[in-house]
Amino acid sequence: MSEFDHQVERDPSLLGDTTAIHMTASGADTGILKATPDNPVPQHARPGFFDGYRGRKIRYAVFGASSRPLKGTVILLTGRNECIEKYYETVTDLSARGFGVAIFDWRGQGGSQRLRKDGHRGYVERFSSYLHDIDRFFSEIVLPDCRGPYYVLAHSTGGLAALAALPSLVNRVRRIVLVAPFLTLDDLPFSVKTSRRIAGVLRALGLGWMYMSGGPWKPTPFDGNVVTSDPARYRRNVAIYETYPELATGSPTIAWAHAVATASEMVHARDFCARVQIPILFVAAGADTVVSTRAIERYARGIRSGSLITIDGARHEILHERDYFREQFFAAFDAFIPGSGADD
Repeated sequence: MSEFDHQVERDPSLLGDTTAIHMTASGADTGILKATPDNPVPQHARPGFFDGYRGRKIRYAVFGASSRPLKGTVILLTGRNECIEKYYETVTDLSARGFGVAIFDWRGQGGSQRLRKDGHRGYVERFSSYLHDIDRFFSEIVLPDCRGPYYVLAHSTGGLAALAALPSLVNRVRRIVLVAPFLTLDDLPFSVKTSRRIAGVLRALGLGWMYMSGGPWKPTPFDGNVVTSDPARYRRNVAIYETYPELATGSPTIAWAHAVATASEMVHARDFCARVQIPILFVAAGADTVVSTRAIERYARGIRSGSLITIDGARHEILHERDYFREQFFAAFDAFIPGSGADD
Protein backbone atom coordinates (compact mmCIF):
# COMPACT_ATOMS: atom_id res chain seq x y z
CA MET A 1 0.00 0.00 0.00
CA SER A 2 1.31 3.47 -0.92
CA GLU A 3 1.98 6.25 1.57
CA PHE A 4 -1.04 8.09 0.17
CA ASP A 5 -3.23 5.06 0.90
CA HIS A 6 -1.93 4.89 4.48
CA GLN A 7 -2.74 8.58 4.88
CA VAL A 8 -6.26 8.00 3.55
CA GLU A 9 -6.82 5.20 6.04
CA ARG A 10 -5.88 7.63 8.82
CA ASP A 11 -7.78 10.58 7.33
CA PRO A 12 -10.54 9.68 4.81
CA SER A 13 -11.25 13.37 4.16
CA LEU A 14 -8.19 13.40 1.90
CA LEU A 15 -10.42 11.83 -0.73
CA GLY A 16 -12.63 14.89 -0.76
CA ASP A 17 -15.76 13.15 0.55
CA THR A 18 -17.06 12.96 4.11
CA THR A 19 -18.95 9.67 3.79
CA ALA A 20 -17.64 6.53 5.43
CA ILE A 21 -15.32 4.53 3.21
CA HIS A 22 -14.30 0.92 2.89
CA MET A 23 -10.80 0.32 1.61
CA THR A 24 -10.03 -2.50 -0.80
CA ALA A 25 -6.65 -4.16 -1.21
CA SER A 26 -5.88 -1.68 -3.98
CA GLY A 27 -6.61 1.29 -1.74
CA ALA A 28 -9.73 2.22 -3.71
CA ASP A 29 -12.80 3.72 -2.04
CA THR A 30 -15.71 1.38 -2.71
CA GLY A 31 -18.08 4.02 -1.37
CA ILE A 32 -17.21 6.28 -4.33
CA LEU A 33 -16.03 3.86 -7.00
CA LYS A 34 -18.05 0.72 -7.66
CA ALA A 35 -16.92 -2.77 -8.66
CA THR A 36 -18.46 -5.94 -10.05
CA PRO A 37 -16.88 -9.40 -10.07
CA ASP A 38 -15.49 -9.04 -13.60
CA ASN A 39 -14.80 -5.31 -13.33
CA PRO A 40 -12.59 -4.62 -10.27
CA VAL A 41 -11.40 -1.15 -9.35
CA PRO A 42 -7.89 -0.60 -10.79
CA GLN A 43 -5.01 -0.16 -8.40
CA HIS A 44 -3.74 3.21 -7.19
CA ALA A 45 -7.19 4.83 -7.32
CA ARG A 46 -7.81 8.20 -5.65
CA PRO A 47 -11.51 9.09 -6.03
CA GLY A 48 -13.44 12.08 -4.79
CA PHE A 49 -15.71 14.97 -5.71
CA PHE A 50 -15.05 18.53 -6.79
CA ASP A 51 -17.34 21.51 -7.16
CA GLY A 52 -18.17 21.94 -10.82
CA TYR A 53 -19.75 24.90 -12.53
CA ARG A 54 -22.43 26.54 -10.37
CA GLY A 55 -21.65 24.23 -7.49
CA ARG A 56 -22.65 20.90 -9.04
CA LYS A 57 -20.92 17.95 -7.36
CA ILE A 58 -18.74 16.17 -9.91
CA ARG A 59 -17.33 12.71 -9.19
CA TYR A 60 -13.78 12.05 -10.34
CA ALA A 61 -10.95 9.59 -9.93
CA VAL A 62 -7.20 9.76 -10.46
CA PHE A 63 -5.30 6.53 -11.11
CA GLY A 64 -1.54 6.17 -10.83
CA ALA A 65 0.70 4.53 -13.42
CA SER A 66 1.68 0.91 -12.79
CA SER A 67 4.88 0.87 -14.84
CA ARG A 68 7.92 3.00 -15.55
CA PRO A 69 9.05 5.25 -17.08
CA LEU A 70 6.30 7.68 -16.16
CA LYS A 71 4.90 9.34 -19.28
CA GLY A 72 2.47 11.88 -17.91
CA THR A 73 -1.31 11.87 -17.46
CA VAL A 74 -4.18 11.02 -19.80
CA ILE A 75 -7.38 12.96 -19.16
CA LEU A 76 -10.17 10.57 -20.16
CA LEU A 77 -13.45 12.16 -21.26
CA THR A 78 -16.31 9.69 -21.53
CA GLY A 79 -19.40 9.61 -23.72
CA ARG A 80 -23.05 10.17 -22.89
CA ASN A 81 -24.52 7.70 -20.39
CA GLU A 82 -21.09 6.46 -19.39
CA CYS A 83 -19.36 6.39 -16.03
CA ILE A 84 -15.89 5.99 -14.58
CA GLU A 85 -16.52 2.28 -13.91
CA LYS A 86 -17.00 1.54 -17.61
CA TYR A 87 -13.40 2.58 -18.28
CA TYR A 88 -11.56 0.46 -15.71
CA GLU A 89 -10.08 -1.74 -18.45
CA THR A 90 -8.90 1.27 -20.44
CA VAL A 91 -7.45 2.82 -17.27
CA THR A 92 -5.51 -0.40 -16.66
CA ASP A 93 -4.21 -0.41 -20.24
CA LEU A 94 -3.01 3.18 -19.95
CA SER A 95 -1.54 2.63 -16.50
CA ALA A 96 0.51 -0.29 -17.83
CA ARG A 97 1.93 2.09 -20.45
CA GLY A 98 3.24 4.44 -17.78
CA PHE A 99 0.39 6.95 -17.81
CA GLY A 100 -1.61 8.21 -14.90
CA VAL A 101 -5.29 8.69 -15.72
CA ALA A 102 -7.66 11.43 -14.59
CA ILE A 103 -11.36 10.93 -15.31
CA PHE A 104 -14.66 12.41 -14.17
CA ASP A 105 -18.36 11.81 -14.71
CA TRP A 106 -20.18 14.51 -16.66
CA ARG A 107 -22.77 16.44 -14.68
CA GLY A 108 -26.12 14.67 -14.80
CA GLN A 109 -24.71 11.17 -15.25
CA GLY A 110 -22.65 8.48 -13.54
CA GLY A 111 -21.88 9.36 -9.94
CA SER A 112 -22.03 13.13 -10.47
CA GLN A 113 -24.93 15.27 -9.32
CA ARG A 114 -28.09 14.83 -11.38
CA LEU A 115 -29.72 17.91 -12.85
CA ARG A 116 -33.41 16.95 -12.76
CA LYS A 117 -35.67 15.52 -10.09
CA ASP A 118 -35.96 12.53 -12.40
CA GLY A 119 -32.24 11.80 -12.57
CA HIS A 120 -32.67 9.21 -15.31
CA ARG A 121 -33.12 11.90 -17.95
CA GLY A 122 -30.10 12.63 -20.15
CA TYR A 123 -30.11 16.35 -19.48
CA VAL A 124 -27.75 19.31 -19.48
CA GLU A 125 -28.58 23.00 -19.22
CA ARG A 126 -26.05 24.15 -21.82
CA PHE A 127 -23.06 22.52 -23.44
CA SER A 128 -20.86 25.27 -22.00
CA SER A 129 -21.50 23.74 -18.55
CA TYR A 130 -19.43 20.73 -19.64
CA LEU A 131 -16.63 23.05 -20.75
CA HIS A 132 -16.62 24.88 -17.42
CA ASP A 133 -16.38 21.52 -15.66
CA ILE A 134 -13.39 20.52 -17.81
CA ASP A 135 -11.67 23.78 -16.91
CA ARG A 136 -12.32 23.30 -13.19
CA PHE A 137 -11.14 19.69 -13.35
CA PHE A 138 -7.84 20.89 -14.79
CA SER A 139 -7.49 23.74 -12.34
CA GLU A 140 -8.49 21.90 -9.17
CA ILE A 141 -7.43 18.29 -9.77
CA VAL A 142 -5.19 17.72 -12.79
CA LEU A 143 -2.69 20.58 -12.58
CA PRO A 144 -2.11 20.39 -8.79
CA ASP A 145 -2.13 16.59 -8.42
CA CYS A 146 -1.21 14.89 -11.70
CA ARG A 147 2.14 14.55 -13.40
CA GLY A 148 2.59 16.25 -16.78
CA PRO A 149 2.72 16.27 -19.70
CA TYR A 150 -1.02 16.01 -20.28
CA TYR A 151 -2.94 14.27 -23.03
CA VAL A 152 -6.66 13.89 -23.71
CA LEU A 153 -8.43 10.70 -24.73
CA ALA A 154 -12.11 11.32 -25.44
CA HIS A 155 -15.00 9.25 -26.75
CA SER A 156 -18.20 10.26 -28.56
CA THR A 157 -19.84 13.21 -26.76
CA GLY A 158 -16.61 13.56 -24.79
CA GLY A 159 -14.88 14.05 -28.13
CA LEU A 160 -17.23 16.90 -29.01
CA ALA A 161 -16.55 18.44 -25.59
CA ALA A 162 -12.78 18.12 -26.11
CA LEU A 163 -13.06 19.92 -29.45
CA ALA A 164 -15.25 22.66 -28.00
CA ALA A 165 -12.79 23.10 -25.11
CA LEU A 166 -9.75 23.48 -27.38
CA PRO A 167 -9.25 27.21 -26.68
CA SER A 168 -8.81 26.46 -22.95
CA LEU A 169 -6.63 23.40 -23.58
CA VAL A 170 -3.92 25.24 -25.52
CA ASN A 171 -0.70 25.32 -23.44
CA ARG A 172 -2.19 22.67 -21.14
CA VAL A 173 -2.49 19.60 -23.36
CA ARG A 174 0.18 18.22 -25.66
CA ARG A 175 -1.91 15.90 -27.85
CA ILE A 176 -5.51 14.69 -28.15
CA VAL A 177 -7.03 11.41 -29.32
CA LEU A 178 -10.72 11.46 -30.24
CA VAL A 179 -12.45 8.07 -30.51
CA ALA A 180 -15.63 8.11 -32.64
CA PRO A 181 -16.32 11.74 -31.68
CA PHE A 182 -19.90 12.96 -31.89
CA LEU A 183 -19.88 15.52 -34.69
CA THR A 184 -23.30 14.57 -36.04
CA LEU A 185 -25.53 11.52 -35.90
CA ASP A 186 -25.32 8.89 -38.59
CA ASP A 187 -27.86 9.38 -41.42
CA LEU A 188 -29.51 12.40 -39.80
CA PRO A 189 -32.51 13.31 -42.02
CA PHE A 190 -31.84 17.04 -41.66
CA SER A 191 -28.95 19.34 -40.85
CA VAL A 192 -27.48 19.99 -37.42
CA LYS A 193 -28.62 23.60 -37.74
CA THR A 194 -32.20 22.47 -38.30
CA SER A 195 -31.93 20.10 -35.35
CA ARG A 196 -30.72 22.95 -33.16
CA ARG A 197 -33.57 25.20 -34.26
CA ILE A 198 -36.27 22.60 -33.65
CA ALA A 199 -34.85 21.64 -30.25
CA GLY A 200 -34.40 25.33 -29.42
CA VAL A 201 -38.06 26.10 -30.07
CA LEU A 202 -39.19 23.17 -27.92
CA ARG A 203 -36.76 24.16 -25.17
CA ALA A 204 -38.04 27.75 -25.23
CA LEU A 205 -41.55 26.36 -24.76
CA GLY A 206 -40.41 24.75 -21.53
CA LEU A 207 -40.15 21.23 -22.95
CA GLY A 208 -36.38 20.78 -22.57
CA TRP A 209 -36.91 18.15 -19.88
CA MET A 210 -38.77 15.81 -22.26
CA TYR A 211 -37.11 12.74 -23.73
CA MET A 212 -36.35 12.99 -27.42
CA SER A 213 -37.40 9.33 -27.57
CA GLY A 214 -37.14 6.31 -25.30
CA GLY A 215 -37.03 6.72 -21.55
CA PRO A 216 -35.12 5.48 -18.49
CA TRP A 217 -32.20 3.15 -19.10
CA LYS A 218 -32.97 -0.51 -19.67
CA PRO A 219 -30.62 -3.21 -20.96
CA THR A 220 -30.62 -4.10 -24.63
CA PRO A 221 -29.95 -7.73 -25.56
CA PHE A 222 -26.49 -8.18 -27.01
CA ASP A 223 -27.88 -9.14 -30.41
CA GLY A 224 -29.72 -5.81 -30.58
CA ASN A 225 -26.85 -3.57 -29.50
CA VAL A 226 -25.06 -1.28 -31.94
CA VAL A 227 -22.02 -0.26 -29.89
CA THR A 228 -19.76 -3.34 -29.75
CA SER A 229 -19.33 -6.79 -31.27
CA ASP A 230 -17.71 -8.14 -28.10
CA PRO A 231 -20.29 -10.08 -26.02
CA ALA A 232 -18.13 -10.36 -22.89
CA ARG A 233 -17.33 -6.65 -22.69
CA TYR A 234 -20.95 -5.80 -23.47
CA ARG A 235 -22.22 -8.03 -20.64
CA ARG A 236 -19.60 -6.54 -18.29
CA ASN A 237 -20.77 -2.99 -19.04
CA VAL A 238 -24.47 -3.84 -18.73
CA ALA A 239 -23.76 -5.49 -15.38
CA ILE A 240 -22.39 -2.20 -14.03
CA TYR A 241 -25.77 -0.50 -14.49
CA GLU A 242 -27.78 -3.55 -13.44
CA THR A 243 -25.78 -3.74 -10.20
CA TYR A 244 -25.67 0.03 -9.63
CA PRO A 245 -28.74 1.50 -11.39
CA GLU A 246 -27.97 4.89 -9.85
CA LEU A 247 -25.05 5.19 -12.29
CA ALA A 248 -27.26 4.77 -15.38
CA THR A 249 -28.77 7.55 -17.48
CA GLY A 250 -31.71 7.16 -19.82
CA SER A 251 -32.38 8.58 -23.25
CA PRO A 252 -31.37 12.15 -24.14
CA THR A 253 -33.76 15.04 -23.59
CA ILE A 254 -34.62 17.93 -25.87
CA ALA A 255 -32.34 20.22 -23.84
CA TRP A 256 -29.41 17.82 -24.31
CA ALA A 257 -30.07 17.59 -28.05
CA HIS A 258 -30.12 21.39 -28.32
CA ALA A 259 -26.87 21.64 -26.37
CA VAL A 260 -24.93 19.17 -28.52
CA ALA A 261 -26.30 20.62 -31.77
CA THR A 262 -25.14 24.08 -30.66
CA ALA A 263 -21.68 22.72 -29.84
CA SER A 264 -21.47 20.86 -33.14
CA GLU A 265 -22.22 24.04 -35.06
CA MET A 266 -19.57 25.90 -33.07
CA VAL A 267 -16.75 23.43 -33.75
CA HIS A 268 -17.65 23.28 -37.46
CA ALA A 269 -17.33 27.05 -37.90
CA ARG A 270 -14.55 27.91 -40.34
CA ASP A 271 -12.78 30.33 -38.01
CA PHE A 272 -12.88 27.76 -35.18
CA CYS A 273 -11.27 25.09 -37.37
CA ALA A 274 -8.61 27.52 -38.53
CA ARG A 275 -7.53 28.15 -34.92
CA VAL A 276 -7.00 24.49 -33.99
CA GLN A 277 -3.34 24.14 -32.95
CA ILE A 278 -3.10 21.01 -30.78
CA PRO A 279 -2.26 17.83 -32.74
CA ILE A 280 -5.37 15.61 -32.81
CA LEU A 281 -5.73 11.98 -33.85
CA PHE A 282 -9.25 11.10 -34.95
CA VAL A 283 -10.08 7.40 -34.66
CA ALA A 284 -13.26 6.53 -36.54
CA ALA A 285 -15.18 3.25 -36.38
CA GLY A 286 -15.81 1.79 -39.81
CA ALA A 287 -19.08 0.09 -38.76
CA ASP A 288 -20.38 2.95 -36.60
CA THR A 289 -24.15 3.42 -36.79
CA VAL A 290 -24.35 5.89 -33.89
CA VAL A 291 -22.27 8.85 -35.07
CA SER A 292 -21.31 9.72 -38.64
CA THR A 293 -17.95 8.26 -39.64
CA ARG A 294 -18.05 10.29 -42.87
CA ALA A 295 -18.41 13.49 -40.86
CA ILE A 296 -15.41 12.54 -38.70
CA GLU A 297 -13.28 11.82 -41.77
CA ARG A 298 -14.25 15.13 -43.40
CA TYR A 299 -13.55 17.08 -40.23
CA ALA A 300 -10.16 15.46 -39.62
CA ARG A 301 -9.04 16.26 -43.16
CA GLY A 302 -10.22 19.85 -42.80
CA ILE A 303 -7.94 20.91 -39.95
CA ARG A 304 -4.19 21.35 -40.31
CA SER A 305 -3.25 19.56 -37.09
CA GLY A 306 -5.56 16.59 -37.65
CA SER A 307 -4.64 12.97 -38.35
CA LEU A 308 -7.10 10.19 -39.07
CA ILE A 309 -7.41 6.43 -38.93
CA THR A 310 -10.57 4.44 -39.55
CA ILE A 311 -10.76 0.99 -37.98
CA ASP A 312 -12.72 -1.06 -40.49
CA GLY A 313 -15.43 -3.23 -38.97
CA ALA A 314 -15.33 -1.64 -35.52
CA ARG A 315 -18.54 -0.39 -33.95
CA HIS A 316 -19.02 2.86 -32.05
CA GLU A 317 -17.41 1.91 -28.72
CA ILE A 318 -13.94 1.02 -30.00
CA LEU A 319 -12.47 0.91 -26.50
CA HIS A 320 -15.05 -1.77 -25.59
CA GLU A 321 -14.69 -3.73 -28.82
CA ARG A 322 -13.09 -7.11 -29.49
CA ASP A 323 -9.33 -7.42 -28.95
CA TYR A 324 -8.76 -7.37 -32.72
CA PHE A 325 -10.12 -3.81 -32.92
CA ARG A 326 -8.71 -2.60 -29.60
CA GLU A 327 -5.22 -3.69 -30.61
CA GLN A 328 -5.48 -1.54 -33.74
CA PHE A 329 -6.59 1.39 -31.62
CA PHE A 330 -3.71 1.07 -29.16
CA ALA A 331 -1.19 0.65 -31.97
CA ALA A 332 -2.34 4.04 -33.27
CA PHE A 333 -2.40 5.52 -29.77
CA ASP A 334 1.14 4.33 -29.01
CA ALA A 335 2.42 5.80 -32.28
CA PHE A 336 0.77 9.17 -31.64
CA ILE A 337 1.29 9.62 -27.88
CA PRO A 338 3.58 10.78 -26.41
CA GLY A 339 4.80 11.64 -29.93
CA SER A 340 8.24 11.82 -31.43
CA GLY A 341 9.53 15.07 -29.92
CA ALA A 342 13.07 15.18 -28.59
CA ASP A 343 11.76 15.70 -25.06
CA ASP A 344 9.52 12.59 -25.09
